[in-house]
Amino acid sequence: MSNGQLHITLIQPDIVWEDKTANLLQYEKMIAGITGPKHIVALPEMFSTGFSMAPERLAEHMSGRSVTWMAEMALKYRCILTGSLIIEDNGKYYNRMLWVQPDGQIGYYDKRHLFAYAHEDLHYTKGETRLITQVNGWRINLQVCYDLRFPVWARNHGDEYDVLLYVANWPEPRSLAWKTLLQARAIENQCYVIGVNRVGKDGKDNNYTGDSSVFGPLGEMIWQQTNEVACHTVTLEKEVIQGVRRKLPFLNDADKFILL
Repeated sequence: MSNGQLHITLIQPDIVWEDKTANLLQYEKMIAGITGPKHIVALPEMFSTGFSMAPERLAEHMSGRSVTWMAEMALKYRCILTGSLIIEDNGKYYNRMLWVQPDGQIGYYDKRHLFAYAHEDLHYTKGETRLITQVNGWRINLQVCYDLRFPVWARNHGDEYDVLLYVANWPEPRSLAWKTLLQARAIENQCYVIGVNRVGKDGKDNNYTGDSSVFGPLGEMIWQQTNEVACHTVTLEKEVIQGVRRKLPFLNDADKFILL
């Protein structure tokens, strides 16, 4: 894997509603079929269950089955595996995005903005801190679904990160917002933006068209897939983002503020 490049595989599945066994099996087959280099494999939000409001039945601890599976896959295929799960921690439920490395280390980000429209705020506890992680010299800001609508939470203060990664269960009626806001986050933060979504219908009859996307630091679309299960690898170039920031140093002029 050459220096300055980042290889990310986006998996856009048709999630089987609340069926962990079926979902983990389909992901394992897709991961096994990836050819070429890969630093990161990204799964969508609540990838093992779908966007369920039943954490009492579906939550697992950090030592649970799906987390253990992620660690096994990361080790077996020598990649970082990321995506969000329903996690119980100290008696509270979280929509938690995990960052599982092949050496067994696990970082996590708890979704900050809970989707009150679907009563997510009544079932889950919101996170309080961002996670900007690193791989191969790249800094990656982890975010979950509804966080996309809140640009202050994604603000690239100076030069904090290079990639903004959203995992989601974003339904078809609001797909225009999904695609538009992903592009906007790329332009305003002068970074690569990756959105990993799902297709199909969930247990509440919500339809998803996917539209998993990759945008460059000028807002240019690099890849997008609609209405089909997909497993696609993109290669990001560090020189591209560095060149944009040198030529157009807009981040230097941003308002200074601190989130309380």
